[in-house]
Amino acid sequence: MTQARFPERPVVGFIGLGDQGLPMATAIAEAGFPLHAWARRPTSLDGLAEVPHQRHDTRGELAAACDIVCLCVGTDDEVLQLADQLLDGLRPGAVLVNHGTGLPGNAVRLTELCAKASVEVLDAPVSGGRPAAQERRLTAMVGGPQAAAERCTPVFRSFSRHVVHLGDAGAGQTAKLFNNALLMMNQAAIAEIVDLASQLRLDPARLVEVLKLGSAASAALSLLNTMVRPDNVDHLAGVEALDMDLFDQAMRQAGIDPTQTTARGLAGAHGLTQLVHRLSACTTTAFTSHKEASYVGR
Repeated sequence: MTQARFPERPVVGFIGLGDQGLPMATAIAEAGFPLHAWARRPTSLDGLAEVPHQRHDTRGELAAACDIVCLCVGTDDEVLQLADQLLDGLRPGAVLVNHGTGLPGNAVRLTELCAKASVEVLDAPVSGGRPAAQERRLTAMVGGPQAAAERCTPVFRSFSRHVVHLGDAGAGQTAKLFNNALLMMNQAAIAEIVDLASQLRLDPARLVEVLKLGSAASAALSLLNTMVRPDNVDHLAGVEALDMDLFDQAMRQAGIDPTQTTARGLAGAHGLTQLVHRLSACTTTAFTSHKEASYVGR
């Protein structure tokens, strides 16, 4: 079958309008790309009310209308299931993009599945969370064919500050897993420093604030009590532990023993709740003491 020419301004489909997916889809529409959307729960589409978009009742209708279909769902199983349902509608030369975090091996499996229908695949997980998605400053880590990556880069740039093509299928997922593992390992190191500071009777919260200003600064530090807070830390710690399990699986599937790295990353994930509550308590105590001192001085 003859492959259609890829348009300069492709029609983009989006599935997965969650915490991060909704601002990504919104950015795509605001950048002027024709946006099409489908959701299991139609009410999820209401989040796109302020931007031009076309809603679809079925996945097949969405697939048939689009040059690129972006998926931002939770698991590899969901991605593979959706791909199987989209393939009948996707035309040869279309590109299916997985923005979720998963195993590199499943990115290869998805590529092989879609190749039967002459549909190209990119694994393009993103880093930065909802705040970065809202501010259009995500980092997109892309794996898959270079030509397909180049065609999709203008779409990715609508919600990303950085778009980096890392190699063949699975390369984007590998980079994202390394990113997540290193974040958690940094969290483990921060928790150790905070513990030592407490033993020396140094205010951990004030120490963390000054470390953010020095050469020790890191994303792991900057996220504490900003994006990672007492009200959401339990959920985020659980997600991190799942990501560390994916990292461990990916390394073992590649024939690498990641035992030490996995243990270090899990220490950071499992210790995150205690770390955030500890720093939050110190901040609250310091604020209360300052108010009391100000009152007495009047």
